[in-house]
Amino acid sequence: MPMETSSVQINISARHGHLSTGTQEKISDKVESIRRLFDRITAIQVVVDLEHRDEPSVEIKILAEHHDEFVATVKAENVLTALDGVIDKVEAQVRKFKERLKDHKATGHKHLEAPLPEIAEDEAE
Repeated sequence: MPMETSSVQINISARHGHLSTGTQEKISDKVESIRRLFDRITAIQVVVDLEHRDEPSVEIKILAEHHDEFVATVKAENVLTALDGVIDKVEAQVRKFKERLKDHKATGHKHLEAPLPEIAEDEAE
């Protein structure tokens, strides 16, 4: 069920089973929170694997400009619990990437101060 939401394509699919429309809508709503984290996200793919009904897994792949895919997978006792876990994981990856971007722009290696030479204690007296 691809959904267009302000140029970010959200694609939700199921393996080994079927997701109700209600479940797809819940997944879509929860995935929206990731989109708000980072403005360079171009597509979000959610795959729900229902092969093991007692422990379904949810995988999220996020495509973003100038970055490899962010990927996370979580298994849990039900789809929505797995979804919450996988969203936490992938949000952490996106935040970490954003933090590295911010740090990278803040100070280039040429602008770092050289460490001061250490003085041995007997020389200081």
